[in-house]
Amino acid sequence: MTWSATALGGAVSTLIMIAATIAEFSYIPTTWNNASHLTTRLIFLLVVLALTGGPTFYIAIVDDRPAPSNIPLIISIVQFFISVVATLTFGLLPSGRMFGDRVAGKARKYMASQTFTASYPTLGRGPRTASISLWILIFGCKFAESYFFLTSSFSSPIAVMARTKVQGCNDRFFGNALCQNQVPFALTIMYIMDLILFFLDTYLWYIIWVVVFSIGRSFSLGLSIWTPWSEVFTRLPKRIYAKMLATAEMEVKYKPKVLVSQVWNAIIISMYREHLLSIDHVQRLLYHQTDGADGHRTLRAPPFFTNNKGNSGDFFPPGGEAERRISFFASSLTTAIPEPLPVDAMPTFTVLVPHYSEKILLSLREIIKEEDQNTRVTLLEYLKQLHSVEWDNFVKDTKILAEESAHFDGTSSTNEKTSRVDDLPFYCIGFKTSAPEYTLRTRIWASLRAQTLYRTVSGMMNYAKAIKLLYRVENPQIVQRFAGNTDRLERELERMARRKFKFAVSMQRFAKFNKEEQENAEFLLRAYPELQIAYLDEEAGVKGSEPRLFSALIDGHSEIDPQTGKRKPKFRVELPGNPILGDGKSDNQNHAIIFYRGEYLQLIDANQDNYLEECLKIRNILGEFEEYSISSQSPYAQWGHKEFTKHPVAIVGTREYIFSENIGVLGDIAAGKEQTFGTMTPRTLAWIGAKLHYGHPDFLNATFMSTRGGVSKAQKGLHLNEDIFAGMNAMGRGGRIKHAEYYQCGKGRDLGFGTILNFQTKLGTGMGEQMLSREYYYLGTQLPIDRFLAFYYGHPGFHINNILVIYSIQVFMVTLLYIGTLNKQLAICKVDSQSNVLAGQPGCYNLIPVFDWIKRCIMSIFLVFFIAFLPLFLQELLERGTGKALIRLGKHFLSLSPIFEVFSTQIYSQSILSNLTFGGARYIATGRGFANTRISFTILYSRFAGPSIYMGMRNLMLLLYATMAIWTPYLIYFWFSVLSLCIAPFVFNPHQFSFPDFIIDYREFLRWMSRGNSKTTSSSWYGYCRLSRTMITGYKKKKLGHPSEKLSGDVPRASWKAVIFSEIVWPICSATIFIVAYMFVKSFPDRDGRQNPSPLIRIAVIAVGPVAWNAAILLGLFFISLFIGPMLDSWKKFPAVMASLAHFLCLIGLLVFFEFFWFLELWDASHAVLGVISIIAIQRAIQKILIAVFLTREYKHDETNRAWWSGKWYGRGLGSSAFSQPAREFIVKIVEMSSWSSDFLLGHILMIIMTPPTLIPFIDKLHSMMMFWLRPSKQIRPPLFSTKQKRQRRWIVFKYTIVYVFMVAVLAALIVLRNCPFQGSHHLYLHCMPEHLMTACVWTGLNILVHIAFVLHSLSVHSLYIHLHSAGSL
Repeated sequence: MTWSATALGGAVSTLIMIAATIAEFSYIPTTWNNASHLTTRLIFLLVVLALTGGPTFYIAIVDDRPAPSNIPLIISIVQFFISVVATLTFGLLPSGRMFGDRVAGKARKYMASQTFTASYPTLGRGPRTASISLWILIFGCKFAESYFFLTSSFSSPIAVMARTKVQGCNDRFFGNALCQNQVPFALTIMYIMDLILFFLDTYLWYIIWVVVFSIGRSFSLGLSIWTPWSEVFTRLPKRIYAKMLATAEMEVKYKPKVLVSQVWNAIIISMYREHLLSIDHVQRLLYHQTDGADGHRTLRAPPFFTNNKGNSGDFFPPGGEAERRISFFASSLTTAIPEPLPVDAMPTFTVLVPHYSEKILLSLREIIKEEDQNTRVTLLEYLKQLHSVEWDNFVKDTKILAEESAHFDGTSSTNEKTSRVDDLPFYCIGFKTSAPEYTLRTRIWASLRAQTLYRTVSGMMNYAKAIKLLYRVENPQIVQRFAGNTDRLERELERMARRKFKFAVSMQRFAKFNKEEQENAEFLLRAYPELQIAYLDEEAGVKGSEPRLFSALIDGHSEIDPQTGKRKPKFRVELPGNPILGDGKSDNQNHAIIFYRGEYLQLIDANQDNYLEECLKIRNILGEFEEYSISSQSPYAQWGHKEFTKHPVAIVGTREYIFSENIGVLGDIAAGKEQTFGTMTPRTLAWIGAKLHYGHPDFLNATFMSTRGGVSKAQKGLHLNEDIFAGMNAMGRGGRIKHAEYYQCGKGRDLGFGTILNFQTKLGTGMGEQMLSREYYYLGTQLPIDRFLAFYYGHPGFHINNILVIYSIQVFMVTLLYIGTLNKQLAICKVDSQSNVLAGQPGCYNLIPVFDWIKRCIMSIFLVFFIAFLPLFLQELLERGTGKALIRLGKHFLSLSPIFEVFSTQIYSQSILSNLTFGGARYIATGRGFANTRISFTILYSRFAGPSIYMGMRNLMLLLYATMAIWTPYLIYFWFSVLSLCIAPFVFNPHQFSFPDFIIDYREFLRWMSRGNSKTTSSSWYGYCRLSRTMITGYKKKKLGHPSEKLSGDVPRASWKAVIFSEIVWPICSATIFIVAYMFVKSFPDRDGRQNPSPLIRIAVIAVGPVAWNAAILLGLFFISLFIGPMLDSWKKFPAVMASLAHFLCLIGLLVFFEFFWFLELWDASHAVLGVISIIAIQRAIQKILIAVFLTREYKHDETNRAWWSGKWYGRGLGSSAFSQPAREFIVKIVEMSSWSSDFLLGHILMIIMTPPTLIPFIDKLHSMMMFWLRPSKQIRPPLFSTKQKRQRRWIVFKYTIVYVFMVAVLAALIVLRNCPFQGSHHLYLHCMPEHLMTACVWTGLNILVHIAFVLHSLSVHSLYIHLHSAGSL
């Protein structure tokens, strides 16, 4: 039987394959030519299932018979080996190649598949060996660790739990059928937990080994700081000459030193012009001409090359941008790079930037004025703090210019004291006179340090400078030919640069720009005349027809039309219709693609940067496409095709430097993730053939890509992450994807909590769409196992791992709950040091192995989470050394970045699950400004309650019960993690803990809860609640002939299958799990031996009671408003009064029911918490079922809400629906009443959690240090208010502090007076038992959750007052 039972693993793998085949049947159109093999495969799999599972039934029947026979043993051994072969075959052979090989089959029907979906580039022997070795190592470590840590250690809990039945329990309805099986129930949940950890382990080992391979690869490429570093600068001139100049074609009459000096001096001067270097530093870095001993002029190398002791402070501002750039430039030239061609022979390439509404150039107002009253610093002040050295250099430069012009005008000052005072404006705002040339300099300085289009254009225009420089250096004869005539020389250089490089910005909205945007775009064209702008031009059509659309192109040389004042397009191509069909960005690139020139294309985002020294490597990068020397044979000749066996290079990926790192903790986290995602992982993935195109600085083989599906797919929703589809397209159609380590571009990242999470939401929803795409189907069913695994873990695996991490926390909480109920209700055996049960313990249960398993689980989850920090630490260690790596990691931990990591994991997980369930992936414009504005509590709450805070609070309740029932110090980590899900948005909100702002937030929260019932407001709880349910209900469809009301944020209604599972089945299952746990703890007799009343009836009454109470109240108020409302039409506040009365009575109801429940539980803390958990689960299920089953589609307006409270259903544009809508609105209101009270409670709980930090002295300064990484001396000043504003704020703070303090005082009093106030009243059957008194910290948490209802009672009058006086905030 042992052989046969083990062989069932083969049956499991066959069942997985059958499930996959059935899924393919439902996914693939059966008319497809290659769908025929699915039937064959399904029949084959059913046969294999019979062979791997069938014998077990026979053996189970025969095994116990007394007559011994070898036949069952032989059958079971054969079954076992069939199972092994089947499992290995299914594991290693792609399902798409089983019956009819779509990758290598010769049949004609597979030709289309092989050409368009399965023409994967082959890997060389080295990379393929590395790929296979990587996965052997990963799975070797994974299975070894899983066996000892997960499987072997799990055998002890199974041994003690599998057949344990709980004795002495009974339920009024179910008897002992449920409660005696509580231990097997707990074991089942533990099995699920172990399975989740089993999958999580694989990703952990994947990260570890990819990092190890990446480090090994960086050493082999010579990229690491640990490779001989002392020579990196001294050998730099030789490397520039050998690797960057096309010296093979040049005459040898010019000394290398002369040529190198021109390149090096140009790099240093470009840095000086960017204000990265002061004039003193420049002197020490430039090549100088000196008189030699023989009277000839000679070149003297800078001391940087000849006398570099490793002290960078002598040559650069310490820790500055110049040092970083030159260090990378020097180290990158140590690697092997393709030889460059001469400039006139190099291929042509185009840089294309899609632009929508990103900032082009910052205006003076944006720089020197606060964004709004919540911003405490101007943008210029903040940039000066971040780039103090560069600001000093800029000011010195400006002063020199000002002095020159003053001398020229004859207005210069000679008095030193006066001149010091005169200099103040320069240091404050960068100019003294408001002349445009000075204000423009400040605007440009700030724009080059923010994420603007001007920064991108000025950076990418360095390509033209680089081409001119290389052409001049490598062709000295041209300089001699135009000796003395610099204009003609410049024209010749310009001609060459124009031939080799084009730069186009696709400005989708150019024709609709406002005045400021037009001026900025015009400034770009004047500053860079070679810049080309592609835009959509609209022309009114013939009367009654659609407008005509054109793709137009202008540049700085285009004529200006004297009538319109606009430039005349050089090209104007009519389009068949509006090209913006998808999410915008892809279409924007595609309509401009007709204007690209040359063989290669670099697609750049509008928040990137580039540097002259990197642009000088352009010929080496283009050499990576391996097209510099192509065979002259015809690939179609019978002997010529052998020279074309190598797959063409489609994409060359490059590194990106995140220039927004070090701008506070959030900017640095975002930068760190991009650093590992864009540098460390691709280094390994590109080597083993699994890297796909990630956009940003990658170069595309435009000829290859545009003839094989285009550079960016543009279907709405599906191609949200359009760049990865380009990579999958290229890979499926025979293109190789490489990664170059020696070139980098600058890239900006999001800097604020909200914008980072918006970006992650976009990635998550985009990944959901990718998982549903046909490209994933092709890759998943056709790639060989090692390449499939590399593709899977490099792309969707990351997101699925995030889902599993969050599931592991949730499942573990339920596991703790079940084990907690056992620990609380059963007598646990005491054991000796050898884990043997001590004698003399009748009726005890040995659950000690289970508690050991819990500790191991917590360690596993802890390790899986903290492995996220490993790649960044090692990347930093490799490139910047141990000190900087430790400092950066230390700063991250001191800045509480683990809190952010937990929260962002939940956001990733929620966004992908939401997309897979409901759809609705769309482009989210994240906005990449500096995050120094305080966001109010209500905005943060409404944005993150659905994705994270609700789930965090539910888990917090589970954790509270677990802490009371089964305390272990390991749980502290879980308190930290689960609390992160609730408070992270507030912890990373600038100036969150400033006490006046905190109290004003509280006031705004109370008003937000009560707005929107008498008139429409932009921000109200009702609006938030309505929007959150539209995912399930959807909006009403447009009537024929009516104008479209579609909003950009609209999402389609979810499919009924998804709704049934996620909104009906799952919440019911979840509630059942908690009810079973509650029924178990109530199934034991009390101290007097009496049977408890039915827990099921108790929990049903307490859970359904408030809902029924709300329904009754609403019905009564509906008729009151229906009959009285029209008569009180002149009283504008009537709807608000009705709404506030309903909310007030709803809170009273909640208070009474919960207090009644507490009384029934006899003040037993742990039972009460478990009951509350069950009640929350039941009410949540009721709400979800009501919304999913009974609600029709929503209107775009909120007329029905105001009609309900005012009683006026006529004149609201509802038409005949005015008769059916009240019934719908009644159900809506039942749900809303419960949601309103829970949000009111939740908001107060969050406020109380955040109160202690606000009382710490100087907390705002400390918090700002944590957020922005600015020393106290560079701290942002407090906001400036007028006297009237100060007086108003003081009064608001005073008034609402009293309300808030009163609330906390009532709460504290209830905690203090907990100790049996009714002890004398014997008829109430109350006991004060020592075992019921919990530790202080647990009591505090419990009472906050339990007695909050009392507080609501004290606040209810105030709540009524707020409803009636809900005016707009200050």
